Amino acid sequence: MSLIPSFFGGRRSNVLDPFSLDVWDPFKDFPFPTSLSAENSAFVSTRVDWKETPEAHVFKADIPGLKKEEVKLEIQDDRILQISGERNVEKEDKNDTWHRVERSSGKFMRSFRLPENAKVDQVKASMENGVLTVTVPKEEIKKPDVKAIEISG
Repeated sequence: MSLIPSFFGGRRSNVLDPFSLDVWDPFKDFPFPTSLSAENSAFVSTRVDWKETPEAHVFKADIPGLKKEEVKLEIQDDRILQISGERNVEKEDKNDTWHRVERSSGKFMRSFRLPENAKVDQVKASMENGVLTVTVPKEEIKKPDVKAIEISG
């Protein structure tokens, strides 16, 4: 007996295999514009952490499977940090049989407005194990000089 009724178009072939569930997509046959298709919305949800330390703003972006040459990092208008890139679709061979395609491909872009204290001319970036780390140093906030004045009288 199927766990999902057949009128939903999918069924679980092996109850113990969590990857064998075919999810019913009610919109799969609708003609959506290509800009919304799964192939073109690859890293729509690219995860980025932004933490502020006393010295810098640190961004960490998960972009597995990409080389540093495939990632573009820009500062626009002296305040906007933009991370973008593209993962290409794996070439299909006529002799291959694909059982599942879940990894995303296509373009991604994330933008962040940097605060006034960011030193945009000293940004550093590195990439290791699919994690891009961008460090934006902060300007020291100069504390105002305070001079005590004695009150007479």
